[in-house]
Amino acid sequence: MKTVIALDAMGGDNAPKAVVEGAVLAVEKMDVAIKLVGNKDVIAPLLAATTKSPHLSILHAPEVIGTDEIPTTAIRHKKQSSIMIGLKTVKEGFAAGFVSAGNTGALLAAATVVVGRQPGIERPALGVLLPNRKPSGEPGATLLIDCGANMDCKPLYLAQFAKLGADYLTKVRGLKNPTVGLINVGVEREKGNTLAKEAYELLETADVNFIGNVEALEIPAGAVDVAVCDAFVGNVVLKYTEGFAKNFMYMLKDELTADVRSKIGALISKKAFGRMRQRFNQDEVGGAPFLGLKHLVVKAHGNSNAVAICNAIRQCVLFEQAEQG
Repeated sequence: MKTVIALDAMGGDNAPKAVVEGAVLAVEKMDVAIKLVGNKDVIAPLLAATTKSPHLSILHAPEVIGTDEIPTTAIRHKKQSSIMIGLKTVKEGFAAGFVSAGNTGALLAAATVVVGRQPGIERPALGVLLPNRKPSGEPGATLLIDCGANMDCKPLYLAQFAKLGADYLTKVRGLKNPTVGLINVGVEREKGNTLAKEAYELLETADVNFIGNVEALEIPAGAVDVAVCDAFVGNVVLKYTEGFAKNFMYMLKDELTADVRSKIGALISKKAFGRMRQRFNQDEVGGAPFLGLKHLVVKAHGNSNAVAICNAIRQCVLFEQAEQG
């Protein structure tokens, strides 16, 4: 039986065209059926011009929550939005997961209300995989959590984020006893603000493989599998990483085309540079799951293209496969 995923066709800077194209890619590459949630009058012509696959269907949602709308107000007044209807589809069991590149705040607020939190979880958190270099030299990834959902946190939230992140890596990526670190300004136990110090104490007794504080510079070196922080810190780390990776490649290109010798070296190393670019390509990750909810909800990047949408859907499929054992 195919895994059914609900997809917000109206969310994101490149919607609905890129979203529809991403859905088409997904059904071509995976054993999946997709419900495109959004205005049928807009989606239907795009779908008809692209594919006749029976595994793509439209779930009509006449309203859209814009990126500039206040989340709580939007979900209260736009009950027929693509986000609200998509989440209800998951809650009612008609889809295994929901993907949206739309308003992050509205998606979180709506998911918390409609889908609901897992028992005992105070706040769901957004987790994203950042590329790293394992001590063995192999490419790997660190789960950064929270990277966008909870700007103001209590120590208990961070302890719960650690558990959610570790469980996710164990279930979806097959890591046994993943290491957990608390992002801080130093590795010493007494470092940091009040939140960090109190969270450290909770993490020491939590049911996770906590190895202590970790500085941001250690994340690319693969120091931990799960890096825990509040969303303010996490979003700064995430956005800097994305910006640095993108501009580093541009700077490298400038240097490699500066003279004839450099151009020759660049030509010889072209494949290696291509692989390096892929390791930092956010489209390959696709999106970030909201962990701590009763069902899977994945937030795709606002400027996602078709490939990114396809890979966000892949995250849902892998998660569902892991859930089914």
